[in-house]
Amino acid sequence: MQIHALDKAQLITDVQLGDHLSHAVTQGRRSDFALMLALLSSDATETTPLNPPYPEKATEADLRQALNLPEPTRLIAEEKDYELCGTQADAFHKAGIASARLNHCVTPSALHFPAIGTHNLGEDVYHNLSGHQRRQLAAENTKTTALDPVNLYQQLVTAKRYQELNAQA
Repeated sequence: MQIHALDKAQLITDVQLGDHLSHAVTQGRRSDFALMLALLSSDATETTPLNPPYPEKATEADLRQALNLPEPTRLIAEEKDYELCGTQADAFHKAGIASARLNHCVTPSALHFPAIGTHNLGEDVYHNLSGHQRRQLAAENTKTTALDPVNLYQQLVTAKRYQELNAQA
């Protein structure tokens, strides 16, 4: 009966021994050290962890939910940010800076409001251009290819057939 109990009490890893193994080494107790090593399992499948030691990486949304964090502030303005800023300016004019600050904390607006219609140039640079250069920028941006990337092959085949027909005529 005791042999069966010893078989079930076999140690799997040295972590189960705690600091007893290191104390046996430092104090020179060879018999205790040998006994503890003999009790450890020699089966590699028992000592190899089957579960990953660290949990899978959590996504940003999971971390925000776990830590109860708000959504990040938008960096570049969208259409709704112009309305929010109008509301905040109105709150400032009617009730002062504290009301505008509270309004901003409740519904934050974007941090950057880029100039619209300046063709990705800075507003000061765009306004320093001559009228001719502005018209030239507008004309360059409207030139887009009529090729559809999804149907490109079909368009090329059709163009080749038209070219062959025109060459024969």
